[in-house]
Amino acid sequence: MCNRPEAYIQSKDVAWASINTTFDVEELKLFCQDVERLFRINPMLNFRKWQVLGPHCYRFSGQNVSQTVPFDFDLVMTVRQINDGVKIDYQHGLKTSTFVIIEPVEGNAPWRTRLTIIDNYNAASQRVQRQQLHTVDKSITVWAEHLQRYLHSWQQWSHIAPWRWYMQKVWQPMKPAGRRITYILLWVAGVEFSLILFGMVIYYLENR
Repeated sequence: MCNRPEAYIQSKDVAWASINTTFDVEELKLFCQDVERLFRINPMLNFRKWQVLGPHCYRFSGQNVSQTVPFDFDLVMTVRQINDGVKIDYQHGLKTSTFVIIEPVEGNAPWRTRLTIIDNYNAASQRVQRQQLHTVDKSITVWAEHLQRYLHSWQQWSHIAPWRWYMQKVWQPMKPAGRRITYILLWVAGVEFSLILFGMVIYYLENR
């Protein structure tokens, strides 16, 4: 039986966000084992480097744009699987840990599971907190929203090999701005193709 997400709150300074999904518990746990993908889905993180330091240990650097003034970060993290999901421990900084907790949902069709992201922060003195306030990650709500969209798309389309290849090899390494530009270009190309096709149909009908 799953523990309630509140059981993973480890400090008085905490932020969390929850989403419902149509995955079952084991499917969602398997999806969340790819921690790099989880972070890359967050549109407010611009990756610079993702480096494997050892078993379940990673170095992650980049820029966080969730604050009015974006800030750089360079984190060393340890990831481990727990009964209800994933725990990520950070070696330094205000944020001490992130839990990704998965629990079943009953009687709320079509939702089958709830995923909760919990960020625990260091209970530092008020003076230290004020000094580092500009490095607080405010992206958790947006991250959860985009994660829910990604999971919905993944469940719909991941059985199609070319789509899955595109998402893993092309979309995932892109910076968020690159993804937005690509989406706009594809949308414009689709409109242009529709107009060309529409013109060809009119020409054919007029010259039958």
